[in-house]
Amino acid sequence: MKNQLNSASVWLAILVFGFLARPAFAQDAAKVDSAHYKVVFETDQVRVLRVTAGPGEKSVMHEQPEAVVVFLTDVLVKVTFPDGTTQERAAKAGQVVWNPAEKLLPENIGNRPLEAILIELKVKSAAIKKN
Repeated sequence: MKNQLNSASVWLAILVFGFLARPAFAQDAAKVDSAHYKVVFETDQVRVLRVTAGPGEKSVMHEQPEAVVVFLTDVLVKVTFPDGTTQERAAKAGQVVWNPAEKLLPENIGNRPLEAILIELKVKSAAIKKN
């Protein structure tokens, strides 16, 4: 009986931990790095964030859905991916780019503050129905 209780307790702990850990897997930038990502507008179809980072500032590993990025300043960013690989990305003020969904850790390696507007899409485009 004691072994059954211990076994049941272990499984219960695993289930509770798994349930509580689920939100951490989503790694929403506005929740895990509110110092750099601020939600400025949101509907059921789109979420708009203001992104800021001083020179040398680093975010945390997080997931970003498909998004349009509008750069307000010239930027030079080092992006680190979950597998440890890195990539440098540069953009000019006024440039607009499409970003696919990805998990990343961005770092402002430029010598100026980074400012951008991130427009996250919540819904996929509806398929055109044929009559």
